[in-house]
Amino acid sequence: MLKQIVEQYPDDEILKADGYDDCIIGYDYGTGENIRLIYSIRKILEKLINKDKMEEFDAVEYFEFNMRGSYMGEKTPIWCQDDF
Repeated sequence: MLKQIVEQYPDDEILKADGYDDCIIGYDYGTGENIRLIYSIRKILEKLINKDKMEEFDAVEYFEFNMRGSYMGEKTPIWCQDDF
């Protein structure tokens, strides 16, 4: 999905979470000034647990501190809570 988004907006700078391209579920164009990628929290946690062999508690803690807790300006990705 990232490739399609980048192709659609080739002139825009898009911030991404390295190694989690397969966890992208969409994007937000907001006010038209910044594109923000939208990531599935469920997919990120599954990846941390299955690929990186983390326990669920550790995966959640890692995500909360290192990803959700990181602010990179107006282009910071959106984290979608989609585990319902």
